[in-house]
Amino acid sequence: MLTYDALYIGGRWTAPTTTDRVEVRSPHDQSLVGSAPLAAPAAVAAARRAFDAGEWAGLAPERRRALVERFNTLHAARAAEIARLVTAENGTPAWFTASLQTSLAEQTGAFLRASEGLGWEEELKDGSLVRREPVGVVAAVIPWNAPHQSALVKVIPALLAGCTVVLKVATETPLDGLLLGELFTEAGFPEGVVSILPADRGTSEHLVRHPDVDKVAFTGSTRAGRRIASLAGEQLKRVSLELGGKSASIVREDADLDALAAGVPFLAFSNNGQSCAGHTRLLVPRSRYEEVVETVRAAAEKVTYGDPADPAHFVGPLVSASQRERVRAYIRSGLDDGARLLVGGLDVPAHLEDGNYVRPTVLADVDNSWRVAREEIFGPVLVLIPYEDEDEAVRLANDSPFGLSGGVWTTDPEAGLALARRVRTGMVLVNSAAPGYEAPFGGYKASGIGREFGTVGLGQYVEYKTIAR
Repeated sequence: MLTYDALYIGGRWTAPTTTDRVEVRSPHDQSLVGSAPLAAPAAVAAARRAFDAGEWAGLAPERRRALVERFNTLHAARAAEIARLVTAENGTPAWFTASLQTSLAEQTGAFLRASEGLGWEEELKDGSLVRREPVGVVAAVIPWNAPHQSALVKVIPALLAGCTVVLKVATETPLDGLLLGELFTEAGFPEGVVSILPADRGTSEHLVRHPDVDKVAFTGSTRAGRRIASLAGEQLKRVSLELGGKSASIVREDADLDALAAGVPFLAFSNNGQSCAGHTRLLVPRSRYEEVVETVRAAAEKVTYGDPADPAHFVGPLVSASQRERVRAYIRSGLDDGARLLVGGLDVPAHLEDGNYVRPTVLADVDNSWRVAREEIFGPVLVLIPYEDEDEAVRLANDSPFGLSGGVWTTDPEAGLALARRVRTGMVLVNSAAPGYEAPFGGYKASGIGREFGTVGLGQYVEYKTIAR
């Protein structure tokens, strides 16, 4: 069991100002994983003082890069340990956490390369100077589903830009959040530059409203994103939002169904279906509909689920009992609307009843107007929707309040590219190809504002200043 008794405020381990604590219990069997103090709405003052003093922002970019590189080395060395901790906290399967934690060294590496190649001060042909300067104090508010990825995709570019950061972590995953404080300390970051607050939504709202916070970087639900944007707008505060999704994969008539069978479980059920970029709508041509239905049914039946610490299990429990019941309610809604249940459903084996489990579920014959096709479920539920021709497929894909990701399955690369260009979403995967960390990630419409990763993501943390002389 891991226990923290102090909070990481301004680079120092500090006694909490309240006695409030959070117990973290395993979503698998409710056993105690650890506990941590809850942070009161504070810590902005340390970040403000550190930024205004100018020691971090005024440090040469190569000096900031050196500290981030040191942190990245330390973080990578503990990847396996962190992966085990995250799995224990939120129920993410071991195979997923291990893969994701290992990849974060490259995520940070892409930011480091972007920082090295960025012109922090450039002279234009007319002699004017254009400077990229840090936006200021950043409040980074993250969810529980991929905590270190969500944290570092904000904290690292903010630090490289010269910002100071207050990181608000979810109460479901406070332990791995505070562990980051150990690494920032060991890396040698100056006092005041980073604070880490395990806290509830009240603290999030406090940070958004705080006049000394210059920018809010948020990952979470679209509902919460709208609230944050509204509050930030009152102060014209800078904001970037990585929000929800209901992404559609279009199966073309020429698709390779063996490739589809191999790819669909990863795109629909990874991280227990608790992924904003999951492909949870599969658009299928009527000419091959039953063939695809059978292919997906067979693939989904092979998806293993159970104890997330066991690498043999592809899907683990949802993060909480309330999330489990929310997902089950969506399954009921789909069945009540007339969907055909191919795999999964509402029951789970007796030995998993103590956990927050929902069986990987596939619903066929779904209409795009139903709730299961329009709302983000955030669980292992895939719906199949038929279409007549590619124009209708594009219309259905775009007929969504979201626009975060999507896909095309085809054996014709040029046709796949042409189809991908027609879908209004921030990312399209052709035959499940994955972009690197240099490529920008973010959404259209209700899926967010701004982009993360690489040079574009680093640019979210700078202001531009022109000096005419």
